[in-house]
Amino acid sequence: MARYVPKDRFYLKAKAQGLRARSAFKLEEILQRLGLPSLRGATVVDLGAAPGGWLQVLSKLVGPGGTVVGLDLVEILPVAPNVKTHTMDVRDTTAVAAIGLPSGLQLVTSDMAPKTTGIHSTDVARSHELVRIGLEFAVAHLRPGGAFLAKAFMGEGINEVERQMKAAFTELRHLRPEATRDGSREIYLAGKGYRKRPG
Repeated sequence: MARYVPKDRFYLKAKAQGLRARSAFKLEEILQRLGLPSLRGATVVDLGAAPGGWLQVLSKLVGPGGTVVGLDLVEILPVAPNVKTHTMDVRDTTAVAAIGLPSGLQLVTSDMAPKTTGIHSTDVARSHELVRIGLEFAVAHLRPGGAFLAKAFMGEGINEVERQMKAAFTELRHLRPEATRDGSREIYLAGKGYRKRPG
């Protein structure tokens, strides 16, 4: 087992750059590797957005003419003028509908992770359930050709999660960014080319 280093170089780099979380570097690398179309002027949604590191990255990518919407169970401190945050459960379709998201999002991201129990099978199962919740949100709000990115724990059941994502997207990729801690079981699943179903 690799030794856990709480203040590694990515933590220190994030602190120096005024980023709220080291995971911001994961998102930057993933989006670069995916080669998505420009997000300038787009509206994107980040699920499980607290404390806001991903929102900071997305804010710069969409620019002043774009909008980033962050959703989380806990309140998020203000990020930038083009970032809107809402404290809610993303499974609450009534609450989501009330915030008036535009139809046809270009990108939905999710860094949602369960509160870990230390029981591997339980933590993996809960992680996969969060991916499914994110996927359901993405399917409801993405435009054709849009993309969805979600964190997942490797383990039993990951093949079924992948199958569900492959059914919705023309391309599925597994990504493990450099900023991922040694010994971590997390990966990122990225779906590109959303196949919007009629009806």
